[in-house]
Amino acid sequence: MFSFRHVVLTALSALALTAAFSPAAFADDKGKELEKRFAEADKNKDGKLTAEEAKAMPRVSSNFSRIDKDKLGYVTLEQLKAMSK
Repeated sequence: MFSFRHVVLTALSALALTAAFSPAAFADDKGKELEKRFAEADKNKDGKLTAEEAKAMPRVSSNFSRIDKDKLGYVTLEQLKAMSK
């Protein structure tokens, strides 16, 4: 027979696993990965990716003109996050 403690520990484990694999947790990991890759591509650390810098991120590079709607010649992390939603 299961003890009350065993049942509670099992329930808590299940909740922890649910939280770890929730869409919010996945989105958080995805956002952190995007931030990391953006920082690596941003060679001059100005918070913007030029078309040349964006080549380090093939999906960004191939969609650069679509992301850079204002035709400023760069894209920001915020723009990339907005596009990834």
